[in-house]
Amino acid sequence: MASQAWFNCIWYGQEPPPAWLKSLAPFYGGAVALRRSLYRRGLLRPVRLACPIVIVGNLTVGGTGKTPLVLWLVMQLRAQGRKPGIVTRGFGGSERAPRLIDGATDARLAGDEPVLLARRSGVPVAVGRDRPGAARLLIAAGCDVIVSDDGLQHYALARDCEIAVVDGTRAFGNGWLLPAGPLREAVARLGEVDAVVINGPPGGGASSLEHGGTAGVPRFTMRLEAREAVALVGGARRTLGSFAGSSVHAVAGIGNPQRFFDLLRAAAIEVSEHPLADHAVPTAADICFADRKPVLMTEKDAVKCAHLADERHWFVPVDAGFEDSVGEGLLAVVRRRIGLRSGEHEVQRG
Repeated sequence: MASQAWFNCIWYGQEPPPAWLKSLAPFYGGAVALRRSLYRRGLLRPVRLACPIVIVGNLTVGGTGKTPLVLWLVMQLRAQGRKPGIVTRGFGGSERAPRLIDGATDARLAGDEPVLLARRSGVPVAVGRDRPGAARLLIAAGCDVIVSDDGLQHYALARDCEIAVVDGTRAFGNGWLLPAGPLREAVARLGEVDAVVINGPPGGGASSLEHGGTAGVPRFTMRLEAREAVALVGGARRTLGSFAGSSVHAVAGIGNPQRFFDLLRAAAIEVSEHPLADHAVPTAADICFADRKPVLMTEKDAVKCAHLADERHWFVPVDAGFEDSVGEGLLAVVRRRIGLRSGEHEVQRG
């Protein structure tokens, strides 16, 4: 966690990146540009599969809210009569070959986010570093549209729709490419996606977008909502508001732990912060404390530590929320793009 905190201070704080990090950024940017150029020139060919592919990704390292948006989108597609599946790399898992997973799969094998997605979505989920190979498993399982959790930079998988998620507060940090900053690609890449979703109040994110060449790209504002807590032992449920005024331990091993802590404080909960590295596997020392205060953790952490839990431990599910017209607008963009593949209608991208 110490190294992650150090990078976050540089990427998102006031401390400027040291010269040696700045010197590495052009090499990273050159490698990214070269690989993209190879695909654009046809020297590397993306795999085009038999059903539409929707990518939900971002430009920065760390959490922006992609996973809740993937869950929201899958639920909307199901309501439209589609048979969606989810493909993801399975970061943090030991499995390398493509495979289908379910909610009972060991997170050490598949990764924490894929198991969370399988439990929450109820749709087929496939993991694998070979995303085209994993996506083929979903097609064989009967899926007629595939949503990729992350993968905006994974050009080996051809896509029909790209959604980029931007943190409304942290935006693009100091604006540098890795490792001097959090950017995987230049901000101008947003000018090529089909939609930009700003997670949270559009503060720094919105102002940065004005300089990103995104004038013609639809933008939508999303919020993360937490209404309840679920006991790791027994599955009892409490409203999050029932913890208001009480003191809790808060554990978060996600890309942006502060977002989770702020979410709890917004519910008038007194929080003792316990940030962990993204995708960390919690130990007893990480989640078991000497007092008897409740321990609230993210759902992603909960899939990895049920065997350590007792009656103090709760996880807080988080959902993506939109104003009705905003959500309908985003879904319309997705339907139009995947409709071009399925032959529902012929509308040129605008």
